[in-house]
Amino acid sequence: MSKSVFLKPRLSEKAYATSEVTNTYVFDVPADMNKHAIADAVAAQYEVTVTNVRITNIPGKAKKLYRKRTRGIETKRNDVRKAYVTLKQGDNLPFFAGSEAEAGEEAK
Repeated sequence: MSKSVFLKPRLSEKAYATSEVTNTYVFDVPADMNKHAIADAVAAQYEVTVTNVRITNIPGKAKKLYRKRTRGIETKRNDVRKAYVTLKQGDNLPFFAGSEAEAGEEAK
């Protein structure tokens, strides 16, 4: 891909635990990106070495939307594509660095 892509990290408790244990970070990615493009984008954006990329497609859930004095309208949430990016041992990303620093200050 010739255009630059900004990948949005998924900040959740599960993503934090995965990053601590296996050095794997989770990103929301566009549906048209492949593994090579994701690896190149992460390496360029954060200046780290990517060793593995896994992709999963999460289909959107069906929901009912209720409005005043009407029947429920069937709607669907958007589909989501996530990429699990494993980095080289010793490399890390600063997503959760703020929470660790705050926890260290509270312990003092």
